Amino acid sequence: MSSADHPILTDRKFVFLLALFCCVLWGSSFPAIKGGYALFDITASDVPSKLVFAGWRFLLAGAILLVYALVSGQRLGGFTRRGLGQIALLGLTQTTLQYVFFYIGLAYTTGVKSSIMNATGTFFSVLLAHFIYHNDRLSFNKMAGCVVGFLGVMVVNFGAGWGGLPSFEFTLLGEGFVVIAALVLAAASIYGKRVSQGIDPIVMTGLQLLIGGAALLVGGYATGGHLSGFNPASTALLAYMAVLSSLAISIWSLLLKYNRVSMVTAFNFMVPVFGVALSALFLNESILEWRYAAALALVCWGIWLVTKEPAPGGQPSASLARAAAAPTGARQER
Repeated sequence: MSSADHPILTDRKFVFLLALFCCVLWGSSFPAIKGGYALFDITASDVPSKLVFAGWRFLLAGAILLVYALVSGQRLGGFTRRGLGQIALLGLTQTTLQYVFFYIGLAYTTGVKSSIMNATGTFFSVLLAHFIYHNDRLSFNKMAGCVVGFLGVMVVNFGAGWGGLPSFEFTLLGEGFVVIAALVLAAASIYGKRVSQGIDPIVMTGLQLLIGGAALLVGGYATGGHLSGFNPASTALLAYMAVLSSLAISIWSLLLKYNRVSMVTAFNFMVPVFGVALSALFLNESILEWRYAAALALVCWGIWLVTKEPAPGGQPSASLARAAAAPTGARQER
């Protein structure tokens, strides 16, 4: 099937609009998760219920993607035992392990800070690729982008301390877990690149979300987790979070299929922008501080630097492909 069969997917103005739409969806997940904690009466220390909340979201998102793949004519079966094992491992790392850290971390810090710090995943992907792929070494732009991006993460954690002097505000359970989640997702995405060879990406993502979500549910319920406070608002929020993951992944994959990777990747920097803006809008979090503006500008600049460089010969580099398949350094489902 050629791009001529889908002219709207290669029309630049529609590509830009669809890419921005995906970034809005991914950015909205930060306030949506925080809002879900309030609607479902999940306290910051109630880790098991956080796992149940995340588990239902990704189980539903995986099911939606698999139904979409089935309707699109993709084959869902026929995997070897080794192939199923690889997809299961991907689900347990890219979804289960990563979201254990992310959902806990988000409960102990703000949506604005999480949106910015989660962007470290892009820089982790670039650094890991240097050691894994011989044709994806660090260049000046990539090194500069990583330095600038991590500097932005440092800046966002500076606040006013005693006597008005700057102090470093960073906790392991909050900001630390968000950064660890970004690192886990970056590493899992590199593994997912290998697993995805010969497998439809929608099918693979649907299966790993289904497996990862089921593992989160088992772990959450086994340790005493539960969801209370179901009402139209909380149910609609949970449904929205499942749909945003599946819809954004599907659109992003189609954009990658019919357009240059580098053109789509360039929109990665908009995810933290929308995450910050939507967190401020829906969570009433203040962004009128110099550190947020400076950190956001540095992180976006860093992402632009590491994703704008083509590989030798004019082909997109491996890190570009990963970054494009994964905004903020990792595919999916923020």
